[in-house]
Amino acid sequence: MSEKPKRILIIAGSDPSGGAGLQADIKTADRFGVYAMTAVTAITVQNTRSVSAVQPVPAARVAAQIEACLSDIGADAIKIGMLGTAAVVKAVASAIAKAAKKTPVVLDPVMVSTSGSRLLGNAAVRVLTKELLPLAALVTPNLPEAKALVGLSGSTRDAAEAAGRKLRALGAKAALVKGGHATRATVDDVLVWERGVEVLAFPRIKTKHTHGTGCTYATAIACGLAQGLSIPLAVGRAREYLQAAIQSAPGLGKGHGPLNHWARSE
Repeated sequence: MSEKPKRILIIAGSDPSGGAGLQADIKTADRFGVYAMTAVTAITVQNTRSVSAVQPVPAARVAAQIEACLSDIGADAIKIGMLGTAAVVKAVASAIAKAAKKTPVVLDPVMVSTSGSRLLGNAAVRVLTKELLPLAALVTPNLPEAKALVGLSGSTRDAAEAAGRKLRALGAKAALVKGGHATRATVDDVLVWERGVEVLAFPRIKTKHTHGTGCTYATAIACGLAQGLSIPLAVGRAREYLQAAIQSAPGLGKGHGPLNHWARSE
């Protein structure tokens, strides 16, 4: 009998165009040989140009999906993406605290889409900060999200490190503040964790094809944690994969196109 694969539960919204959300997450998990399960939090109408509609899934149904997966197949890691409403945030936090408190959680605090659409309201942000952050092994905000969560000021490495420390003070075991929204020649991602601070600097790729980068990055990290990697190793492997996926993006769509989820970074 072949060895059973590691398992990841992905809690996020659906992207019918396939570049972000659950669809990107499943492709990423498949790339790393991890078995993906999903709990759908919202149905969106979107493509590479815009998000034109969002239909939240009732909070009780989201919680029921989580319970159904964890009570049967179980999970070695959990990735959380778009949640949409305060009720869903609260339901997800409650379900994880009840059934998977020891399972590593990677929280991608999705607030705004690549095309600029707001995906998480202020009330939901407050609930996320209070109830979900303390359950996270790693939280992965970009610079605007870090500003919304802890008042990040500026886009320097020092500012990102300060934001990461504040996120840890709120309960997250580690924080990865991503530098994609800065304007430097390199994209500097700052990891603040229990053993210190590490900076991952990669050359900035001039491209508009960045749809789903946050989803893909967080899921790749969660796959590493599911497979037993430490947080720095999981983040480093995922960042190399993300760079390759952006570099080899297939050029689909008329807006911010999807990545190449089959990319190999070795």
